[in-house]
Amino acid sequence: MMNCMKLNLELNIADHDAFYERLIDTHNGLTDEESQTLNAKLILLLANHIGDSDVLKEALTMARHGLAAS
Repeated sequence: MMNCMKLNLELNIADHDAFYERLIDTHNGLTDEESQTLNAKLILLLANHIGDSDVLKEALTMARHGLAAS
């Protein structure tokens, strides 16, 4: 079964300020390395939840856009 989902760019979090605060609080007390690991784990968990490779590819492309190559 083919899923024709597109990346949703509309505001889709009911209380986005509370989510942002919780996200920042989750990083409190972590080293930079631990914070980067937390971000990577969160990305992988959410990517697995989304599961649609086309949506994930679109998200990766958009996230990378405008960043200089290292």
